Amino acid sequence: MTAKLIHGYEVVIGFETHTQLATKSKIFSRASTAFGAEPNTQACAVDLALPGTLPVMNREAVTCAIKLGLALGSTIAPESVFARKNYFYPDLPKGYQISQFEIPVVQGGELSFLLGEEKKTVRLVRAHLEEDAGKSLHEDFIGQSGIDLNRAGTPLLEIVTEPDMRSSEEAVAYARELHKLVTWIGICDGNMQEGSFRCDANVSVRKPGAELGTRREIKNLNSFKNMQQAIDYEIRWQIEEIEDGRSIQQATVLFNPDTGETRAMRTKEDAADYRYFPDPDLPPLVVAAEWVERVRAEMAELPRVMAARFVQSYGLPEYDATLLTQSKAMAAYFETAAKTSGQAKLVSNWVMGEISRRLNTQEAGIETAPVSAAQLAHMVARIADGTISNAAARQVFEALWSGEATDVDAVIEAKGLKQIQDTGALEKIVDEVIAANPGNVEQVKAGKDKAFNALVGQIMKASQGKANPQQATDLLRARLGG
Repeated sequence: MTAKLIHGYEVVIGFETHTQLATKSKIFSRASTAFGAEPNTQACAVDLALPGTLPVMNREAVTCAIKLGLALGSTIAPESVFARKNYFYPDLPKGYQISQFEIPVVQGGELSFLLGEEKKTVRLVRAHLEEDAGKSLHEDFIGQSGIDLNRAGTPLLEIVTEPDMRSSEEAVAYARELHKLVTWIGICDGNMQEGSFRCDANVSVRKPGAELGTRREIKNLNSFKNMQQAIDYEIRWQIEEIEDGRSIQQATVLFNPDTGETRAMRTKEDAADYRYFPDPDLPPLVVAAEWVERVRAEMAELPRVMAARFVQSYGLPEYDATLLTQSKAMAAYFETAAKTSGQAKLVSNWVMGEISRRLNTQEAGIETAPVSAAQLAHMVARIADGTISNAAARQVFEALWSGEATDVDAVIEAKGLKQIQDTGALEKIVDEVIAANPGNVEQVKAGKDKAFNALVGQIMKASQGKANPQQATDLLRARLGG
């Protein structure tokens, strides 16, 4: 598909995502990674870089990296190397960050997702293990800054893509899919507000067919909304700069959500500026094939595999299956209701439709839905066996959702929602509607479908919504000789 152009320019976006790994201790020490502790209470001698301390690799952090590599179809390096990334910043105690440079533990791979109904695939360059820095705290009202080293040494997996994305919408869809994946396989809690999932977007623009433009890196995007706004602003700014005859300078920029603008923080460094060299305190990281296979055997069913199974086992369209596997909770909810009711497509329609709409309005997850999977299955079964119509089902659903009732059949009885099962009674209503609407009857005989639909509507009204729409349609057509 041809990339969308903005004022004649093609947008090129690559991502670097810092995923905080869900380990109890830090990557090279035993200090806790728990969030919210008092400043500097979770920084041990290793994290503070006190003389004589040595890093020791956290095995669970490596297991997390292996899980991600398997989920992305990447190569797990049998031997990878840690390096020192040298730079000065007040919250970096050692004066360097331990990271991976030339040989990362996870290499290559790809991530596919839906943008609307179109399938997109982004190639991954690598995912490497590294330690986080501390945090600078600025108290503007007293003109002072402080350093909290609780985060120093927290294990990160930095996931780097090729520059494969061509719009902010595509970039956000990629980020959402990656967020879903890392939380699904349990290597990250995904809390963007706490900094567990931080995205950096490398954005550039170019004329179609030209070489890649100069990129600017938007740092620490911590919400999907900010991500799209920041990228859109940066795209507009770069195009305006070029159109005004100015060149783009490589830089690191920050996004201000209050103004909706990006601003340059510093000139962007290249790898040479960091003076990478192998860390002499850490031996090469060796990942045996047996370790990889053990992790593979213990991993839960991946979302793409589950989606394919939903298509195969339940006959769902790929689009439905993909949306239903956006989270483990939603997938489990759907599957429970589908198995219980035997009506997978009907369940899918309700989960993706009314349930998702209400949850999105409340900004809540499906695990908080007032209507359980068992209740939905019961209601859907009553639609399928003809007990209630779709219109009546909406009344049942409302009663369940609001907490007015908990039993589907009780709601149907109390509200008198059963469809008319007596064919004779329905035939009588059809005859009465025909007799009362001779004008519409003549139009139907003249071939006007609109008039026919109007008569069906009159039948539904006369039956107080209790007629089976298909049965009413069939009887009306038979009466009118159609």
